[in-house]
Amino acid sequence: MSSNPLKLILNLQKVISHNVTNIEGNNKMNQMGSGLEILIRNLFIDSNNLDKDKLDYSNTFSYIGNSSNPPDLILKNSDAIEIKKIESIASSLALNSSNPKNKLYSSCELITKYCRECEEWSEKDMLYIIGTVKNKSLQNLWMIYGDCYCADNEIYEKLKYRLQQGIQELPNIEFSKTKELGKIKKIDPLGITDLRIRGMWNIENPVKVFSYLPDADVNFLVLESKYNSFDIQDKNLIESNSSITVNNVEIKDPNNPAKLLKAKLIQLCLKK
Repeated sequence: MSSNPLKLILNLQKVISHNVTNIEGNNKMNQMGSGLEILIRNLFIDSNNLDKDKLDYSNTFSYIGNSSNPPDLILKNSDAIEIKKIESIASSLALNSSNPKNKLYSSCELITKYCRECEEWSEKDMLYIIGTVKNKSLQNLWMIYGDCYCADNEIYEKLKYRLQQGIQELPNIEFSKTKELGKIKKIDPLGITDLRIRGMWNIENPVKVFSYLPDADVNFLVLESKYNSFDIQDKNLIESNSSITVNNVEIKDPNNPAKLLKAKLIQLCLKK
């Protein structure tokens, strides 16, 4: 049976210390989130060595990504995962060139060949994990599936297409299509200057988006239908745990806020 976010919550509850140790990296911004990424990986496999990067992940993950391409992780035969580290609980999330995703598709231009070929797949549920870390200590954690949080991919792709069309209609430019929004070549009279056009996507923090729901240190929001698909033993452990609350809630449909979706909000308080 594949791992799932319920196992992460159960394992997190067992942890006395929530220290997040950074590891060395070439890029300072990437380095900032590396400790949280290791913590999340190890919680999925129920490890006591939460600050070590010397564990066997092969039974749990089919893919562990890099800092430049989504996703960060793929649970074997299960979800794609993006991990975001922030320092303020209300900070928006920087998605950079990757637009918000309610699902991840193998046809996505931004994923690597190794991600595309890590197993037989065409579509994955996307799980966003957002951790607030202060002084290397985990203060708050949000886990939320993309179909609770983001509109269908076509919403973002249509905007990208319209922007590209508008750029191409500019007079006297040589436009090159790329994985980004585009590239304009030979801008100056000598034809030696190019302009790369990148999308830099941000999305509001779930704390703000779901301010109408109860809040806790650890929050996991999942549609009822997805929750029902989880391993029954994990659900029983979650629902019988006196430190964990499971609430039936209704949330706004990201594609149509006039419609409400049935969901589960699972919450846990961290020891401070």
